[in-house]
Amino acid sequence: MLFISILELESAINYWRLKSPSVGETLQLSPEVAALAKHYAMLIIQGAQREALDLLDEKAREAWYGYQDAMRQQNELTDTHKGA
Repeated sequence: MLFISILELESAINYWRLKSPSVGETLQLSPEVAALAKHYAMLIIQGAQREALDLLDEKAREAWYGYQDAMRQQNELTDTHKGA
């Protein structure tokens, strides 16, 4: 079983907050942030440090994988520049 730590979840939320800032007078969260924030809040309430990837709902899982893909691409670019 794969797990996401609370720190990883927080990093994913921060990534999506920078990519899709809150909008409008009510500062509505982007769908990605809102989906991940529910799980982050539950971890805090439960005093847990990680959550099983299987427990993420579809929207949160999509946001998580989108974040993972972006980090992978960023690392590939960094590695390419180091080798140049």
